[in-house]
Amino acid sequence: MSEFNEKNQEERIESIKKKEAEDLAQILSQKYKLPYLDLSRINIELDALKILPEKEAREGEIAIFQKVGKKISVAVRNPELPQTLQITTRLKDEAYELTIFMVSETSLQRAWSRYSEVPEFEEVAAGLISISKEHLAGYIAKITNINNFKELLAPIISARQLRTASSMVEAILAGAYALEASDIHIEPQENEAKLRFRLDGVLNDIINFPDSVYKLLLSRIKLIGEMKLNVADRPQDGRFTIRINDTDVEVRASSLPGAYGESIVLRVLHPKAIDVSFENLGMHESLRKIIEKAINKPNGMILTTGPTGSGKTTTLYAFIKKILSPEIKIITIENPVEYHIAGINQSQIDLSKNYDFADALRAVLRQDPDVILVGEIRDLATAKTALNAALTGHLVFSTLHTNNAFGTVPRLIDLGATPNTIGPAVSVSMAQRLLRVLCEKCKKKEKATAEEIEFLKKKLAELPETIKKPPLDKLELWKAKGCDACNNMGYKGRIGVYEAFSIDDEAQRLILENPPESEYKKLAKHQNMLTMEQDAALKILDGKTSVEEMRRVLGE
Repeated sequence: MSEFNEKNQEERIESIKKKEAEDLAQILSQKYKLPYLDLSRINIELDALKILPEKEAREGEIAIFQKVGKKISVAVRNPELPQTLQITTRLKDEAYELTIFMVSETSLQRAWSRYSEVPEFEEVAAGLISISKEHLAGYIAKITNINNFKELLAPIISARQLRTASSMVEAILAGAYALEASDIHIEPQENEAKLRFRLDGVLNDIINFPDSVYKLLLSRIKLIGEMKLNVADRPQDGRFTIRINDTDVEVRASSLPGAYGESIVLRVLHPKAIDVSFENLGMHESLRKIIEKAINKPNGMILTTGPTGSGKTTTLYAFIKKILSPEIKIITIENPVEYHIAGINQSQIDLSKNYDFADALRAVLRQDPDVILVGEIRDLATAKTALNAALTGHLVFSTLHTNNAFGTVPRLIDLGATPNTIGPAVSVSMAQRLLRVLCEKCKKKEKATAEEIEFLKKKLAELPETIKKPPLDKLELWKAKGCDACNNMGYKGRIGVYEAFSIDDEAQRLILENPPESEYKKLAKHQNMLTMEQDAALKILDGKTSVEEMRRVLGE
């Protein structure tokens, strides 16, 4: 018993000493105005460590523990120590970009202890620390579905920790690109972390991995995303670019503190996401004619509405690509610029520099544009400037947050825009959602149930007279099944469903009365407007999607 108590006592003393050392390092970090870091929580990268020989690192009380290209993270115990200053000055002369952290002697000892692994590391795992385009391309060639992606990840997770972080990041990014995931979610839990991908708008569990791997992964992503390694108690944003098959793919990183650690979300801005032509958006013929007429006008405003992830940016980019020509100047104002399009001028707002949508729009109008895309209208200043631009010979595309096409005018009035400006300025108000498309390789035709027939009859009961009502008796519908090609989900890709309300003479008169939304619905019916629900129902009958998917996205 006495031996047990003595051991506990020694452990407590050691814990107190460590805490005192870390507290001292934190105090000194304030004195020297350097960020503090505890290296016991950080991945020590051997590829970074080997930049400085062990003997020189120990004499200079310094350690280089992470690197991305010429950007390095450096730990020091005393930044004013002559040997330390000499080393940091030399590194700067060698074109290294240093981020210096104050650490305790215990942290430095932990970093130096890894030098014993450097020779072995160089021999068996050279190049694994940086994001390598060769490795990415190799992974992508192997990944065709979620199952073989999981098989590829498993041995990386169980590998020795010195290789895990970089290999994991490479494999995860390659998997997201190959599977066309829009977002990567890394979510810490009590004893492990979960990796999830958003595929076609739906989150899918990929794999769980140990907490130790999560910590390595977190510090690696923070480093390449240029986020602060020593900040864990507040949200951070970062970004980086990867090149895959001569294509630059932007990745936006976001961290959020939680009960078990920081949740990380990586938004993968896949160029294919916006590589959609106007003709391939999936618009019904009746709507396509209305929009085509509006985007070929020299002035006016087209507004598209819908929640985040409903494809609004893709739609507006498709409009731009449809009318793009050397004879017109197109300028976009975005937050942020996610996809770069050749032949147009793109401006990114920066709220930290008081450069918002309204300021950017006023500046853009002095650039003699023909067409302007405003990423979002969210305040009166932006709304007024955009409406005036549409009234003074410019074609304006923008987005607004409402649930349907009818809500656009009331929303603009809520922002403070005047009805007598809205009517003449706005040409078309649209709303849209994205539905998953049935997998062509495995979808099956089955007899529709009585409940499905009743559901579709209800949705198509008030179909515009201009559209022929399809027969619904003895109906057969295509159903989702699942195969390797669609990751056993039954769906592959997405298609838009739309509705559009034209602001004609009658609508302009109605706007002046500032009526409730129900009055706009009556007018839209008089215009023979196809609603999103009717558009979705017609796409079900065409075999493009399913009743289940329509209910998931649009409800009952």
